Amino acid sequence: MSRRILCRVTLLWLLVFSTTSAWAAEKQQPLEDHYFNSNGVKIHYFVRGEGEPVLLIHGFTASADSNWIRSGIFDALDDHYKVIAIDNRGHGKSEKPHDADKYGMEMVEDQIRLLDHLGIDKAHLVGYSMGGFITGRLMIEHPERVLSATMGGAGWEDQKSQRLDFIEELADSLESGKGIGPLIVRLTPAGETPPNEEQLKLMNTVVMMTNDPQALAAVIRGMTQFFVPEDQLRACKVPVLAIVGSRDPLKAGVDAMAKIRPDIKVVVVDGANHMTAFRKPVFIDSLKAFLAKHSRATAKPQPVAAGAG
Repeated sequence: MSRRILCRVTLLWLLVFSTTSAWAAEKQQPLEDHYFNSNGVKIHYFVRGEGEPVLLIHGFTASADSNWIRSGIFDALDDHYKVIAIDNRGHGKSEKPHDADKYGMEMVEDQIRLLDHLGIDKAHLVGYSMGGFITGRLMIEHPERVLSATMGGAGWEDQKSQRLDFIEELADSLESGKGIGPLIVRLTPAGETPPNEEQLKLMNTVVMMTNDPQALAAVIRGMTQFFVPEDQLRACKVPVLAIVGSRDPLKAGVDAMAKIRPDIKVVVVDGANHMTAFRKPVFIDSLKAFLAKHSRATAKPQPVAAGAG
């Protein structure tokens, strides 16, 4: 591989994990660190603004800072909303246990515990990638706490899919010190050549600058608990927005989700992949419109699901 290609690969991943989007750079202001205890684990979060609460839930290997602050999404919302961005356990400035039992549904419940800690009864949920899957499970488990749910770069998958095998492969790779190579390959858009071994090693080095591989392995093993049964997804009445890049391999899950719930609003970001969709202006524009439509002031009462109560 040429030095030129190596430089381009390194630049891409540094841009994704370390820099601020140009269209958002002007407004960024320092944020105060906050922490709370979530069932014995110290969780870090940011909060700013007034209005209806919006809880931002980041993706795997990312953080509140890299996913929401540096992309400008946090600043784009805090003029009209009380914006909260959590560092999921195992990530960012939150504690990073190595026990898989500390993840899974604990990550889902962290979101509710944070709302309780802040005295918030209901919030808009916005999750990306892993955060999107957490959002999907959260709206099933606690629909009474959710004003709306936005799932970016995440959809729905049957428990019988190949995702279970992938989870084991990625966790084993992390535990053995080989890194997140299987994830990078999985997220390579169709028709593109996956990174070679040297490129994967370089990308992994960049990602692990801010991550604990053993904690990430435990996070991955707990992700089997994020699966949502089809009948529960169909019965859920929470308003949902799905935003996904046209070149994101996870778009298939969004398409599957939309078949189960045709009422879901789907926005496809043309030309974007999994690592770039949330940084496109159409992401925040679509999100703002959806939040406004489903605010407490404008939302129509949702019918109660059969058998509820």
